[in-house]
Amino acid sequence: MTKLAVVGATGVVGNKMLEMLENYGIGYDEVVLFSSKRSSGKEIELNGETLVVQELTDESTDGGFDYVVMSAGGSISEHYAPLFEKHGAIVIDNSSQWRMHEDIDLIVPEINEPKLDRKIIANPNCSTIQSVVALKPLQDKFGLKRVHYATYQAVSGSGSGGIRDLEDGAKGEEPTTYPHPIHNNVLPHIDVFLENGYTKEEQKMIDETKKILQDDALEVTATCVRVPVMDSHSVQMNVTLDKEATVEEVRDAFRGFSHIVLMDNPENNEYPMPLDAAGRPEVFVGRIRKDPTLPNTFHVWCVSDNLLKGAAQNTVQILQTLIDE
Repeated sequence: MTKLAVVGATGVVGNKMLEMLENYGIGYDEVVLFSSKRSSGKEIELNGETLVVQELTDESTDGGFDYVVMSAGGSISEHYAPLFEKHGAIVIDNSSQWRMHEDIDLIVPEINEPKLDRKIIANPNCSTIQSVVALKPLQDKFGLKRVHYATYQAVSGSGSGGIRDLEDGAKGEEPTTYPHPIHNNVLPHIDVFLENGYTKEEQKMIDETKKILQDDALEVTATCVRVPVMDSHSVQMNVTLDKEATVEEVRDAFRGFSHIVLMDNPENNEYPMPLDAAGRPEVFVGRIRKDPTLPNTFHVWCVSDNLLKGAAQNTVQILQTLIDE
């Protein structure tokens, strides 16, 4: 008997997790939905069954769960994930709380597998996930020396607050989530600023890329930007390869993967856009061209749905891998 818990079930990512559980046909015998006290009591339909959302408490972690998927923020995860783990569950957490712990697996199923030194598995940052999915074929075929990221991140990455700021900003209302209006604006600021001048989001991408690709020598830098787009993140990657390559060879590296869509026909204005990726499970790549200013360096434009592959979908793919094994 497989018993599953979903923590943060009423949030933006939590709702997508439930959708992905249905789409992937995840097999379970019982599922329990948890949220904060404020959202408890809500009714949610899942696989034809009406479920009542329960308040998450310390006592509820001792419920005989086999698997727990969480998307409820770092502080909630810090407290509750070890409690679920203590009572025997494998926890897949969508927050940033556990990602860089040495004994915690940071997993993108197309790239790596959990070792389960501990029974907590971290889901990477949304922009990191789509980026490393695109980088992995290049790493395997040519090797990687350096990656420079510039991200263009949708407001849904900030949850309901970011969505509200964009929608209310169009009506002339002041933001409540961002420090400045996002409607008709661009914010070069995601998460808090660190002492080195980078934001925490940028540092996440740098550190997580090295961990997932298992290459501490890889040179990575990033600038993360919030844009007035509802869904799907875009990432401009400037990539220096170990081995020499042509543009066509770089394109060829992306072909043949079901989880990657090559959309690179600039003569006909065909390139990945957020509208292409929204609601789709794949990672889209295009605008591939050689950088004439650096040796053996290429530009790659990468777009993916941040709520799907960047969050809920990746989490459920990890869950599916564990159940299948």
